[in-house]
Amino acid sequence: MDVLQADCVISGGGPAGVMLGLLLARNGLDVVVLEKHADFFRDFRGDTIHPSTIGVLGELGLRDRFLGLPHTSVRTLDAVVSGTRLHPVDFARLGPPDDFLVLAPQWDFLSFLAGEAAQYPGFRLLMETTATGLTWADGAVTGVTARGPDGELTIAATLTVAADGRDSALREAAALRPRRFGVPIDVLWFRVPKPADPPPSTLAYLRHGSMVITIDRGDYYQTGLIIAKGGIDQLKAAGLDAFRRAVEAAAPFLHESLATIDDWEQVKLLSVQIDRLDRWYRRGFLAIGDAAHAMSPAFGVGVNYAVQDAVAAANALVAPLRAGEVDLRVLDGIQRRRLPPVAAMQRIQLAAHRGIARPGGPEGLPDPLPPAVRTALAAGTPLLQQVTARVIGRGLRPESVAPELR
Repeated sequence: MDVLQADCVISGGGPAGVMLGLLLARNGLDVVVLEKHADFFRDFRGDTIHPSTIGVLGELGLRDRFLGLPHTSVRTLDAVVSGTRLHPVDFARLGPPDDFLVLAPQWDFLSFLAGEAAQYPGFRLLMETTATGLTWADGAVTGVTARGPDGELTIAATLTVAADGRDSALREAAALRPRRFGVPIDVLWFRVPKPADPPPSTLAYLRHGSMVITIDRGDYYQTGLIIAKGGIDQLKAAGLDAFRRAVEAAAPFLHESLATIDDWEQVKLLSVQIDRLDRWYRRGFLAIGDAAHAMSPAFGVGVNYAVQDAVAAANALVAPLRAGEVDLRVLDGIQRRRLPPVAAMQRIQLAAHRGIARPGGPEGLPDPLPPAVRTALAAGTPLLQQVTARVIGRGLRPESVAPELR
Protein backbone atom coordinates (compact mmCIF):
# COMPACT_ATOMS: atom_id res chain seq x y z
CA MET A 1 0.00 0.00 0.00
CA ASP A 2 1.34 3.43 -0.97
CA VAL A 3 1.90 5.91 1.87
CA LEU A 4 1.97 9.65 1.25
CA GLN A 5 3.04 12.32 3.72
CA ALA A 6 1.47 15.78 3.99
CA ASP A 7 1.02 18.61 6.42
CA CYS A 8 -2.71 18.49 5.69
CA VAL A 9 -4.95 16.05 3.86
CA ILE A 10 -8.35 17.33 2.73
CA SER A 11 -11.16 15.00 1.72
CA GLY A 12 -13.46 16.69 -0.78
CA GLY A 13 -12.78 18.83 -3.83
CA GLY A 14 -15.63 21.28 -3.33
CA PRO A 15 -15.31 25.03 -2.62
CA ALA A 16 -14.21 24.55 1.01
CA GLY A 17 -11.63 21.86 0.26
CA VAL A 18 -10.04 23.37 -2.84
CA MET A 19 -9.91 26.89 -1.38
CA LEU A 20 -8.28 25.63 1.82
CA GLY A 21 -5.81 23.59 -0.22
CA LEU A 22 -4.92 26.64 -2.32
CA LEU A 23 -4.40 28.87 0.73
CA LEU A 24 -2.22 26.34 2.53
CA ALA A 25 -0.13 25.51 -0.54
CA ARG A 26 0.42 29.21 -1.29
CA ASN A 27 2.00 29.42 2.14
CA GLY A 28 4.50 26.64 1.61
CA LEU A 29 2.65 23.69 3.13
CA ASP A 30 2.28 20.22 1.66
CA VAL A 31 -1.40 19.54 0.97
CA VAL A 32 -3.21 16.56 -0.53
CA VAL A 33 -6.81 17.09 -1.70
CA LEU A 34 -8.88 14.00 -2.48
CA GLU A 35 -11.76 14.23 -4.97
CA LYS A 36 -13.76 11.08 -5.59
CA HIS A 37 -14.90 12.04 -9.10
CA ALA A 38 -12.84 12.21 -12.28
CA ASP A 39 -13.69 15.87 -12.81
CA PHE A 40 -15.60 18.75 -11.21
CA PHE A 41 -18.53 18.55 -13.63
CA ARG A 42 -21.53 18.18 -11.37
CA ASP A 43 -24.67 19.93 -12.57
CA PHE A 44 -27.18 21.55 -10.23
CA ARG A 45 -24.60 22.62 -7.67
CA GLY A 46 -24.37 26.09 -6.17
CA ASP A 47 -23.50 28.58 -8.90
CA THR A 48 -23.64 31.88 -7.02
CA ILE A 49 -20.33 33.54 -6.20
CA HIS A 50 -21.19 36.32 -3.78
CA PRO A 51 -19.33 39.61 -3.21
CA SER A 52 -17.63 38.11 -0.14
CA THR A 53 -15.94 35.43 -2.25
CA ILE A 54 -15.03 37.89 -5.02
CA GLY A 55 -13.37 39.96 -2.31
CA VAL A 56 -11.31 36.97 -1.15
CA LEU A 57 -10.18 36.35 -4.73
CA GLY A 58 -9.16 40.01 -4.88
CA GLU A 59 -7.04 39.65 -1.75
CA LEU A 60 -5.25 36.75 -3.43
CA GLY A 61 -4.68 38.67 -6.67
CA LEU A 62 -7.02 36.31 -8.55
CA ARG A 63 -10.09 38.52 -9.02
CA ASP A 64 -9.43 39.69 -12.58
CA ARG A 65 -8.41 36.25 -13.81
CA PHE A 66 -11.55 34.71 -12.36
CA LEU A 67 -13.75 37.40 -13.88
CA GLY A 68 -12.14 36.63 -17.22
CA LEU A 69 -13.98 33.28 -17.24
CA PRO A 70 -17.44 33.06 -18.83
CA HIS A 71 -19.95 34.29 -16.26
CA THR A 72 -22.98 36.48 -15.69
CA SER A 73 -22.74 39.42 -13.29
CA VAL A 74 -25.87 40.74 -11.57
CA ARG A 75 -26.24 43.60 -9.12
CA THR A 76 -29.78 42.83 -8.02
CA LEU A 77 -31.65 39.66 -7.14
CA ASP A 78 -35.19 40.19 -8.36
CA ALA A 79 -38.35 38.28 -7.58
CA VAL A 80 -41.61 38.43 -9.52
CA VAL A 81 -44.47 37.98 -7.07
CA SER A 82 -47.97 37.62 -8.54
CA GLY A 83 -46.81 39.52 -11.61
CA THR A 84 -45.11 42.34 -9.69
CA ARG A 85 -41.34 42.67 -10.01
CA LEU A 86 -39.57 43.31 -6.70
CA HIS A 87 -35.91 44.16 -6.04
CA PRO A 88 -35.27 42.88 -2.50
CA VAL A 89 -31.48 42.59 -2.90
CA ASP A 90 -29.24 45.26 -4.45
CA PHE A 91 -25.52 44.54 -4.12
CA ALA A 92 -24.69 48.00 -5.50
CA ARG A 93 -25.43 49.22 -1.98
CA LEU A 94 -22.22 47.55 -0.85
CA GLY A 95 -20.14 49.98 -2.87
CA PRO A 96 -17.37 49.12 -5.35
CA PRO A 97 -15.46 47.12 -6.29
CA ASP A 98 -17.24 43.98 -5.04
CA ASP A 99 -20.78 45.18 -5.52
CA PHE A 100 -22.17 42.39 -7.67
CA LEU A 101 -22.86 38.67 -7.69
CA VAL A 102 -21.38 36.26 -10.23
CA LEU A 103 -23.37 33.40 -11.72
CA ALA A 104 -20.90 30.79 -12.96
CA PRO A 105 -21.00 26.99 -13.11
CA GLN A 106 -19.36 25.61 -9.98
CA TRP A 107 -17.16 23.32 -12.06
CA ASP A 108 -15.54 26.41 -13.65
CA PHE A 109 -14.95 27.97 -10.22
CA LEU A 110 -13.40 24.78 -8.84
CA SER A 111 -11.26 24.18 -11.94
CA PHE A 112 -10.01 27.75 -11.66
CA LEU A 113 -9.03 27.37 -7.98
CA ALA A 114 -7.41 23.99 -8.61
CA GLY A 115 -5.45 25.40 -11.54
CA GLU A 116 -4.14 28.24 -9.39
CA ALA A 117 -3.23 25.84 -6.59
CA ALA A 118 -1.40 23.52 -8.99
CA GLN A 119 1.24 26.22 -9.47
CA TYR A 120 2.55 25.53 -5.96
CA PRO A 121 4.80 22.51 -5.45
CA GLY A 122 3.14 21.49 -2.20
CA PHE A 123 -0.33 21.05 -3.74
CA ARG A 124 -1.48 17.60 -4.87
CA LEU A 125 -5.00 16.97 -6.15
CA LEU A 126 -5.84 13.28 -6.43
CA MET A 127 -8.88 12.78 -8.63
CA GLU A 128 -10.94 9.60 -8.60
CA THR A 129 -9.68 9.05 -5.07
CA THR A 130 -12.07 8.43 -2.19
CA ALA A 131 -11.22 8.67 1.50
CA THR A 132 -12.39 5.38 3.01
CA GLY A 133 -11.50 5.92 6.66
CA LEU A 134 -9.32 7.59 9.26
CA THR A 135 -6.07 6.42 10.77
CA TRP A 136 -5.59 6.91 14.50
CA ALA A 137 -2.82 6.88 17.09
CA ASP A 138 -3.26 7.54 20.81
CA GLY A 139 -6.78 8.88 20.29
CA ALA A 140 -5.76 11.37 17.59
CA VAL A 141 -6.47 11.28 13.86
CA THR A 142 -3.23 10.85 11.94
CA GLY A 143 -4.49 10.76 8.36
CA VAL A 144 -6.76 8.82 6.03
CA THR A 145 -6.99 5.61 4.13
CA ALA A 146 -8.14 6.03 0.55
CA ARG A 147 -8.84 4.19 -2.66
CA GLY A 148 -7.73 5.57 -6.01
CA PRO A 149 -7.21 4.46 -9.61
CA ASP A 150 -4.05 2.57 -8.62
CA GLY A 151 -5.51 0.90 -5.55
CA GLU A 152 -5.34 1.49 -1.82
CA LEU A 153 -3.22 4.20 -0.25
CA THR A 154 -2.67 5.94 3.07
CA ILE A 155 -2.04 9.64 3.55
CA ALA A 156 -0.40 10.53 6.85
CA ALA A 157 -0.88 14.15 7.89
CA THR A 158 -0.63 16.50 10.84
CA LEU A 159 -4.24 17.54 10.17
CA THR A 160 -7.09 15.82 8.37
CA VAL A 161 -9.91 18.02 7.08
CA ALA A 162 -13.34 16.69 6.15
CA ALA A 163 -14.75 18.84 3.36
CA ASP A 164 -16.60 15.93 1.79
CA GLY A 165 -20.12 17.29 1.89
CA ARG A 166 -23.36 16.84 3.76
CA ASP A 167 -23.03 13.05 3.76
CA SER A 168 -19.43 13.18 4.95
CA ALA A 169 -17.90 9.75 5.41
CA LEU A 170 -15.01 11.15 7.45
CA ARG A 171 -17.34 13.01 9.78
CA GLU A 172 -19.03 9.67 10.43
CA ALA A 173 -15.65 7.98 10.98
CA ALA A 174 -14.77 10.67 13.53
CA ALA A 175 -18.04 9.91 15.39
CA LEU A 176 -19.37 13.44 14.88
CA ARG A 177 -23.15 13.55 14.48
CA PRO A 178 -25.01 16.55 13.06
CA ARG A 179 -28.21 18.01 14.47
CA ARG A 180 -30.83 18.06 11.72
CA PHE A 181 -33.47 20.75 11.31
CA GLY A 182 -36.64 19.92 9.42
CA VAL A 183 -37.04 21.64 6.06
CA PRO A 184 -40.46 21.40 4.35
CA ILE A 185 -39.20 21.53 0.76
CA ASP A 186 -37.25 19.75 -1.92
CA VAL A 187 -36.15 21.26 -5.22
CA LEU A 188 -36.48 19.78 -8.70
CA TRP A 189 -33.62 21.08 -10.85
CA PHE A 190 -33.64 21.07 -14.64
CA ARG A 191 -32.37 23.02 -17.64
CA VAL A 192 -34.46 24.88 -20.16
CA PRO A 193 -33.28 27.05 -23.05
CA LYS A 194 -33.75 30.77 -22.77
CA PRO A 195 -36.76 32.05 -24.69
CA ALA A 196 -36.15 34.33 -27.65
CA ASP A 197 -37.15 37.41 -25.64
CA PRO A 198 -36.08 36.70 -22.05
CA PRO A 199 -37.15 38.91 -19.15
CA PRO A 200 -34.58 40.68 -16.94
CA SER A 201 -32.47 38.39 -14.78
CA THR A 202 -34.77 37.06 -12.05
CA LEU A 203 -34.02 34.74 -9.18
CA ALA A 204 -37.55 33.65 -8.24
CA TYR A 205 -41.12 33.67 -9.54
CA LEU A 206 -44.06 33.13 -7.16
CA ARG A 207 -47.61 32.78 -8.42
CA HIS A 208 -50.64 30.50 -8.29
CA GLY A 209 -49.16 28.27 -5.59
CA SER A 210 -45.86 27.67 -7.42
CA MET A 211 -42.35 28.94 -6.79
CA VAL A 212 -39.73 28.71 -9.53
CA ILE A 213 -36.04 29.65 -9.40
CA THR A 214 -34.14 30.67 -12.54
CA ILE A 215 -30.34 30.98 -12.69
CA ASP A 216 -28.96 32.55 -15.86
CA ARG A 217 -26.29 30.43 -17.53
CA GLY A 218 -25.95 32.32 -20.77
CA ASP A 219 -28.08 30.49 -23.32
CA TYR A 220 -30.13 28.49 -20.81
CA TYR A 221 -31.62 28.68 -17.33
CA GLN A 222 -30.76 26.34 -14.52
CA THR A 223 -34.27 26.15 -13.15
CA GLY A 224 -35.72 24.89 -9.89
CA LEU A 225 -39.29 24.07 -8.89
CA ILE A 226 -39.98 24.13 -5.15
CA ILE A 227 -42.04 21.11 -4.08
CA ALA A 228 -43.19 19.71 -0.75
CA LYS A 229 -40.64 17.49 1.00
CA GLY A 230 -41.01 13.98 -0.40
CA GLY A 231 -43.51 15.16 -3.01
CA ILE A 232 -41.67 13.98 -6.11
CA ASP A 233 -43.46 10.62 -6.35
CA GLN A 234 -46.85 12.33 -6.32
CA LEU A 235 -45.72 14.74 -9.01
CA LYS A 236 -44.31 11.95 -11.16
CA ALA A 237 -47.58 10.05 -10.85
CA ALA A 238 -49.39 13.12 -12.24
CA GLY A 239 -47.07 13.14 -15.26
CA LEU A 240 -44.75 15.56 -17.02
CA ASP A 241 -47.66 17.69 -18.21
CA ALA A 242 -48.56 18.42 -14.58
CA PHE A 243 -44.92 19.22 -13.85
CA ARG A 244 -44.74 21.64 -16.77
CA ARG A 245 -48.02 23.29 -15.70
CA ALA A 246 -46.68 23.79 -12.17
CA VAL A 247 -43.60 25.56 -13.54
CA GLU A 248 -45.57 27.59 -16.04
CA ALA A 249 -48.04 28.72 -13.35
CA ALA A 250 -45.28 30.82 -11.78
CA ALA A 251 -43.18 31.54 -14.89
CA PRO A 252 -45.49 31.58 -17.94
CA PHE A 253 -42.73 32.95 -20.18
CA LEU A 254 -41.12 29.48 -20.03
CA HIS A 255 -44.06 27.85 -21.85
CA GLU A 256 -42.19 27.04 -25.08
CA SER A 257 -38.91 26.25 -23.29
CA LEU A 258 -40.62 23.64 -21.11
CA ALA A 259 -41.43 21.59 -24.19
CA THR A 260 -37.78 20.47 -24.13
CA ILE A 261 -38.46 18.55 -20.90
CA ASP A 262 -39.77 15.25 -22.25
CA ASP A 263 -38.26 12.76 -19.79
CA TRP A 264 -38.02 12.60 -16.01
CA GLU A 265 -34.30 11.85 -16.46
CA GLN A 266 -33.90 15.56 -17.24
CA VAL A 267 -35.24 16.47 -13.78
CA LYS A 268 -32.98 16.00 -10.76
CA LEU A 269 -34.09 15.97 -7.14
CA LEU A 270 -32.24 18.02 -4.53
CA SER A 271 -33.33 16.83 -1.12
CA VAL A 272 -33.00 20.00 0.93
CA GLN A 273 -31.61 19.71 4.42
CA ILE A 274 -30.21 21.99 7.08
CA ASP A 275 -27.95 20.53 9.72
CA ARG A 276 -24.81 21.34 11.67
CA LEU A 277 -22.34 19.76 14.02
CA ASP A 278 -22.20 20.87 17.63
CA ARG A 279 -18.51 19.95 17.57
CA TRP A 280 -16.43 20.32 14.40
CA TYR A 281 -13.14 18.74 15.48
CA ARG A 282 -11.17 15.98 17.13
CA ARG A 283 -7.45 15.86 17.80
CA GLY A 284 -5.90 15.99 14.34
CA PHE A 285 -9.28 16.42 12.61
CA LEU A 286 -11.51 19.31 11.46
CA ALA A 287 -14.80 19.44 9.51
CA ILE A 288 -15.67 22.48 7.38
CA GLY A 289 -18.21 23.43 4.72
CA ASP A 290 -21.18 21.12 4.26
CA ALA A 291 -19.46 18.46 6.34
CA ALA A 292 -19.84 20.79 9.32
CA HIS A 293 -23.07 22.53 8.33
CA ALA A 294 -25.40 21.75 5.44
CA MET A 295 -27.11 24.91 4.20
CA SER A 296 -30.38 25.26 2.33
CA PRO A 297 -30.29 26.72 -1.20
CA ALA A 298 -32.15 29.75 0.21
CA PHE A 299 -30.22 32.92 -0.74
CA GLY A 300 -27.55 30.81 -2.45
CA VAL A 301 -25.01 31.27 0.35
CA GLY A 302 -23.66 27.72 0.63
CA VAL A 303 -20.59 28.16 -1.59
CA ASN A 304 -19.67 31.39 0.12
CA TYR A 305 -19.98 30.08 3.66
CA ALA A 306 -17.79 27.15 2.62
CA VAL A 307 -15.17 29.56 1.27
CA GLN A 308 -15.34 31.63 4.46
CA ASP A 309 -14.77 28.47 6.51
CA ALA A 310 -11.68 27.78 4.40
CA VAL A 311 -10.34 31.30 4.87
CA ALA A 312 -10.89 31.26 8.63
CA ALA A 313 -9.27 27.82 8.85
CA ALA A 314 -6.23 28.85 6.81
CA ASN A 315 -5.71 32.00 8.85
CA ALA A 316 -5.57 29.91 12.02
CA LEU A 317 -3.75 26.83 10.69
CA VAL A 318 -0.76 28.00 8.66
CA ALA A 319 1.49 28.76 11.63
CA PRO A 320 0.75 25.62 13.67
CA LEU A 321 1.01 23.40 10.59
CA ARG A 322 4.42 24.89 9.88
CA ALA A 323 5.36 24.02 13.45
CA GLY A 324 4.10 20.46 12.94
CA GLU A 325 1.37 20.40 15.59
CA VAL A 326 -2.20 21.73 15.72
CA ASP A 327 -3.45 22.25 19.25
CA LEU A 328 -7.11 21.57 20.05
CA ARG A 329 -7.44 25.22 21.03
CA VAL A 330 -6.70 26.23 17.45
CA LEU A 331 -9.42 23.94 16.11
CA ASP A 332 -11.82 25.12 18.77
CA GLY A 333 -11.06 28.70 17.81
CA ILE A 334 -12.02 28.01 14.19
CA GLN A 335 -15.34 26.55 15.27
CA ARG A 336 -15.99 29.41 17.68
CA ARG A 337 -15.41 31.90 14.90
CA ARG A 338 -17.51 30.19 12.23
CA LEU A 339 -20.35 28.56 14.18
CA PRO A 340 -22.23 31.77 15.19
CA PRO A 341 -22.63 33.16 11.64
CA VAL A 342 -23.51 29.71 10.30
CA ALA A 343 -26.16 29.11 12.97
CA ALA A 344 -27.63 32.60 12.46
CA MET A 345 -27.87 32.16 8.67
CA GLN A 346 -29.47 28.74 9.12
CA ARG A 347 -32.09 30.33 11.39
CA ILE A 348 -32.76 32.91 8.66
CA GLN A 349 -33.08 30.12 6.08
CA LEU A 350 -35.49 28.16 8.28
CA ALA A 351 -37.61 31.29 8.77
CA ALA A 352 -37.64 31.83 5.00
CA HIS A 353 -38.83 28.26 4.45
CA ARG A 354 -41.63 28.74 6.94
CA GLY A 355 -42.81 31.99 5.39
CA ILE A 356 -41.71 32.40 1.77
CA ALA A 357 -39.55 29.67 0.21
CA ARG A 358 -42.09 26.97 0.89
CA PRO A 359 -44.41 24.83 -1.23
CA GLY A 360 -46.92 27.20 -2.77
CA GLY A 361 -45.08 30.29 -1.61
CA PRO A 362 -46.41 32.64 1.08
CA GLU A 363 -49.86 31.77 2.38
CA GLY A 364 -52.75 33.90 1.21
CA LEU A 365 -50.74 35.63 -1.53
CA PRO A 366 -53.21 37.75 -3.53
CA ASP A 367 -53.00 37.76 -7.31
CA PRO A 368 -52.52 40.41 -8.48
CA LEU A 369 -50.98 42.25 -5.57
CA PRO A 370 -53.31 45.09 -4.48
CA PRO A 371 -52.04 48.64 -5.14
CA ALA A 372 -51.67 49.31 -1.41
CA VAL A 373 -49.43 46.25 -1.03
CA ARG A 374 -47.31 47.26 -4.02
CA THR A 375 -46.92 50.76 -2.60
CA ALA A 376 -45.90 49.44 0.80
CA LEU A 377 -43.38 47.07 -0.75
CA ALA A 378 -41.88 49.86 -2.86
CA ALA A 379 -41.57 52.09 0.20
CA GLY A 380 -39.85 49.41 2.27
CA THR A 381 -37.48 48.17 -0.44
CA PRO A 382 -34.59 50.65 0.12
CA LEU A 383 -34.32 49.74 3.80
CA LEU A 384 -34.62 46.04 3.00
CA GLN A 385 -31.85 46.35 0.41
CA GLN A 386 -29.46 47.85 2.96
CA VAL A 387 -29.88 44.77 5.14
CA THR A 388 -30.04 42.04 2.49
CA ALA A 389 -27.02 43.29 0.54
CA ARG A 390 -24.83 42.88 3.61
CA VAL A 391 -26.38 39.73 5.07
CA ILE A 392 -26.47 37.88 1.75
CA GLY A 393 -23.61 39.53 -0.11
CA ARG A 394 -21.01 39.75 2.64
CA GLY A 395 -22.29 37.23 5.18
CA LEU A 396 -22.86 37.62 8.88
CA ARG A 397 -19.12 37.40 9.63
CA PRO A 398 -17.19 37.96 6.41
CA GLU A 399 -13.70 36.53 6.37
CA SER A 400 -10.58 38.21 5.05
CA VAL A 401 -7.33 36.46 4.20
CA ALA A 402 -4.75 37.44 6.81
CA PRO A 403 -2.21 39.89 5.30
CA GLU A 404 0.69 37.54 6.01
CA LEU A 405 -1.06 34.80 4.01
CA ARG A 406 -1.70 36.85 0.88
